[in-house]
Amino acid sequence: MLIHIHPVNPQQRLIQQVAQTLKHGGIIIYPTDTLYGLGCDIFQHKAIERICRIKNVQPQKANLSFVCYDLSDLSNYAKQLQTPVYRTLKQYLPGPYTFILEASKQVPKLLKTKKDTVGIRVPDNTIARCIVKELGNPILSASLPGEYVEEYTDPEIINEKFGNLVDMVIDGGIGGIVPSTIIDFTKDEPELIREGAGEWE
Repeated sequence: MLIHIHPVNPQQRLIQQVAQTLKHGGIIIYPTDTLYGLGCDIFQHKAIERICRIKNVQPQKANLSFVCYDLSDLSNYAKQLQTPVYRTLKQYLPGPYTFILEASKQVPKLLKTKKDTVGIRVPDNTIARCIVKELGNPILSASLPGEYVEEYTDPEIINEKFGNLVDMVIDGGIGGIVPSTIIDFTKDEPELIREGAGEWE
């Protein structure tokens, strides 16, 4: 099912419809401030397993990240953030970044990596953040399966290709072609893992 949500003023009833789909274990394809991504509720194990089947990966090895509403939401899922780390996150978020942090106890076991870390995003995208706010907890985010191609920017084409694998495809306009910048904050010094859409000093 393809639904059109306004990118600047998302229709509340549609946002509620998406949140209900997620609460009932559904999977969506939704826009972020970088690429369109696969998403589900982080507490719906069967939905996480479905995403991993679509991507043909194990949950712990899938490089899945969380999309949070804001910094206070984010801090529930990461262990005590040191002041300099918090300041850095505050400076860069919302934005096209994925920060790897030490996972808190609130992160479902299925999603923790062997190193007990979690990738967290606060995208600069109104639709994504409205969905998270309505849901009341983060959504799991994963890239679309297969090699990335230009056509993954068009929700109509995404729907033709993947619509039968998910419960809902959200059309929030044309997406980007560059993934998020990934920074690892679990070591003494922040480490740039992947250079993407966000600039990193």
